[in-house]
Amino acid sequence: MRAFRYYVRYWYALDLIIFVILAGLCAYFWKDINVLQRLVWLNYLALFIHQAEEYGWPGGEPAIMNVVLRHSDLPDRFPLNQFSAMFTNTVWAFVAYFVPFFFPNVAWLLFMPLIMNIGQFMVHGVMTNLQLRSIYNPGLGAVVFLHLPLTVYGFIYVIQNHLIVGIDWLWCILTLMVVMMSLSVTTYIVLATRKSRWPFAPEELQKFGLPEKAKRLGLDQPREEKGPLGLISRMQRKIHPND
Repeated sequence: MRAFRYYVRYWYALDLIIFVILAGLCAYFWKDINVLQRLVWLNYLALFIHQAEEYGWPGGEPAIMNVVLRHSDLPDRFPLNQFSAMFTNTVWAFVAYFVPFFFPNVAWLLFMPLIMNIGQFMVHGVMTNLQLRSIYNPGLGAVVFLHLPLTVYGFIYVIQNHLIVGIDWLWCILTLMVVMMSLSVTTYIVLATRKSRWPFAPEELQKFGLPEKAKRLGLDQPREEKGPLGLISRMQRKIHPND
């Protein structure tokens, strides 16, 4: 149990060991896999760097999710907590970003993780920066310099080679929507509880000086959530009525 707690606390650093192994395997099998598989593999490797930037260096993602974007009154554990952050960024990340690799002849499925990068840019490059009135937040570096170039190259490649046409695009988008909804339900409804036994450590919340920035901008004040976030909140309360 102690080892598991240690992993839940430092998963983003420990997973860099997996990054090194996967990078070596990618180089070894490079000539044996097709172009889209290469892009998926590189994108998955970029995700490890992205996560290390979010949670480790400079870090601050817990405060971004719980304070800046959700204005929580319990930012150390709600809606995101240590366990849900680890589970989403390891288990769900593998399913969404790397499982398509094992379907080399299904181009639209291989391309799905690359489209997810656009969502990453919307969260980091647009939503979070607008809230913080900034041009950078932890995670944006990997999105701009690693994820997006792979996505742009992927779009050019599949269009020029007619690998995804007609209804294939529909299947790609629908599968992406199912994956994203499943991820959101798991992270922000099922695993989100105000009584979580997995609070973030104080130093995790303080990284990048985000609590101070949020307080200065008035983002640390709880407010009524509307739209999709309001729906998620209502569903969370039904799953956890005693919160």
